[in-house]
Amino acid sequence: MNLHNLRIDYKNHSLSKHDVNPNPIIQFETWFKDAISAEIIDANAFTLCTINEMNKPSCRVVLLKEVNDFGFIFFTNYESRKGKDMANNNNVSIAFHWKELERQVRIEGIAQKISDEESDEYFNSRPRE
Repeated sequence: MNLHNLRIDYKNHSLSKHDVNPNPIIQFETWFKDAISAEIIDANAFTLCTINEMNKPSCRVVLLKEVNDFGFIFFTNYESRKGKDMANNNNVSIAFHWKELERQVRIEGIAQKISDEESDEYFNSRPRE
């Protein structure tokens, strides 16, 4: 199988510093609204990358549930592999890929737990099934 020629020429949009809001949260919200308007399936899905106790990376797809001035909020079981990875090393990176918009967003930062009250409120809002 030859993958060398498997390439799409992404040229429908350009990106200039002059077109980008200096506030990254506002810029993300603008692009996220674009993704919703384009009816992208699972527009809130992103790849979360963590580092385990052996300093090996691990990536998986999770769902964004909120974005605010403090950051990007998602939920996970603290006892899951990703939960344990973040407890051990809270340096993470996330990436959104909206192929239909020829756009991706990459973010690096520190994962922090939200309040127990916020976490419980979300958990209690989920269907039991």
